[in-house]
Amino acid sequence: MAPLSLSLSSLLRHGECLHRTAVFCSVLQGSHQRPCSSSSRSWRRSFGSVPLGVGRLLSRLQQQQLHGASVCRSSSSSNGQDMTERLWSVYNQTKKQTQDMIPAICANSVNPNTIFANNEMSLRDIEIYGFDYDYTLAFYSSHLHTLIFNIARDILITNHRYPEALRKYEYIPNFAVRGLHYDVQKALLMKIDAFHYIQQGTVYRGLHPVSDEEVIAMYEGCHVPLEIMSDFYGKSSHGQTMKQFMDIFSLPEMTLLSCVNDFFMRHNIDYEPVHLYKDVKEAIRDVHVKGIMYRAVEADIDKYICYGEQSHAVLKKLSESGKKMFLITNSPFDFVDRGMSFIVGKDWRDLFDVVIVQADKPSFFNDRRKPFRRVTDQGALLWDRIHKLEKGQIYKQGNLYEFLRLTGWRGSKVLYFGDHIYSDLADLTLKHGWRTGAIIPELRKEIKIMNTEQYVHMMTWLQALTGLIEQMQVHRDPASQAVVEEWIREREAMRPQTKDSFNPQFGSLFRTYHNPTYFSRRLSRFADIYMASISCLLNYDFQHTFFPRRNPLQHESPFWPEDILKV
Repeated sequence: MAPLSLSLSSLLRHGECLHRTAVFCSVLQGSHQRPCSSSSRSWRRSFGSVPLGVGRLLSRLQQQQLHGASVCRSSSSSNGQDMTERLWSVYNQTKKQTQDMIPAICANSVNPNTIFANNEMSLRDIEIYGFDYDYTLAFYSSHLHTLIFNIARDILITNHRYPEALRKYEYIPNFAVRGLHYDVQKALLMKIDAFHYIQQGTVYRGLHPVSDEEVIAMYEGCHVPLEIMSDFYGKSSHGQTMKQFMDIFSLPEMTLLSCVNDFFMRHNIDYEPVHLYKDVKEAIRDVHVKGIMYRAVEADIDKYICYGEQSHAVLKKLSESGKKMFLITNSPFDFVDRGMSFIVGKDWRDLFDVVIVQADKPSFFNDRRKPFRRVTDQGALLWDRIHKLEKGQIYKQGNLYEFLRLTGWRGSKVLYFGDHIYSDLADLTLKHGWRTGAIIPELRKEIKIMNTEQYVHMMTWLQALTGLIEQMQVHRDPASQAVVEEWIREREAMRPQTKDSFNPQFGSLFRTYHNPTYFSRRLSRFADIYMASISCLLNYDFQHTFFPRRNPLQHESPFWPEDILKV
């Protein structure tokens, strides 16, 4: 039995931890009153979706909170001092109960090697496995981002006549996170949530934050209209819209944009932000297209590629189980061959039934016009028509429609893995019905942070406090409102701390303060499953079925009674 194929009770304990924040929020929002009404009917939520011991603790906590709220309502005729004392009594009792729950929650931490499901999928139905190369089979060290930043910076100076003083700027490894949006005309880097709202405190001009007041003035609020958002693939059209950075390779690009903006502002240089964006974009493109990065990695592959043995183990396991495999990558053959030889060995091509390089994704999935072309081991392009995709051969470009015709690999028996939500996965799931797996390397770090006692303590109390505010806001007398306002200030002071736990500038890849990020929304739409690395497959057998949680909608009550967990 695979290490993660556990008993039902263990799976429930293990799986629910990632969503404990939502659980606490729903727990503490269990009493729904109409504003200003002391006779509003409340209903109680079930706690069966959380671990047994934690569920009982939460249930007791909610009962005591509701009892405290009831006491406060029944004392509405009391003087202000009595009301204040009662509210603070409920506050202190709730805080103590929250602290008592911390050990139980920490004991149910999330395994970073878990595969998470957005859509139900069984591996027993998967016959063919497809892979991207970069950040899917090949994982790179942080040295690669420094390399890309330095080369692109120097291209700006040499080819685009940018100031020589820019060489003083070095790559900042932890400045940006993936999934951010960049306003091309305003030269602002920011994080946007699933509802197109800018997360306050995450807007940067250059290397410095922009005040919430200035952001609200520029956008007439915090909402970004659909017409200026990026297009379907996250790109900026004609420099008039936002650009979303979804690729891991884009981290150096975001940092370089911010550094050049910072230089111009520091020296009071008047510049056109649209030109800057296009120049940086072109410089980053040259690093890839002109082969500069490829040659550097090939020359010192030990420095740049890591986790190779894990990818090799996955491919070997799939091969031994009789699964068909293919590779579709935008990288050139020489680069892929050097990397795969390092990861797997010289015979790496024997593992794959089809290998396609320089595929030009996402056009590969949509453009029917480009035919396949065979590439020799020496890199020469042959002119013969391709009637069959043969094992051991290398093919360039082509298109998915021709791929489907030649292989017959259609529908949900195919599972394709990639790191780019748009270029790798979107078209496959929306147009072709393949199953998709997203590789999110950042996931492992974020889960480890979420598992820390400090983070658990902060989030449980933050959600408990939110519940108190929601329940007690119905008391409109001045004394009660003064107490609730103090709680609101405490909550507002805590929220930036949760952001800073992941990244001081932009916070978590997956959440704003409360809502999912725009990145998270696209991930849930285009990926059936997601994981930190391809090596997570080693923890499951090929009969395993991945089930997403049936998280209640806002108007639904959970239908998972606590007694069922007694397995």
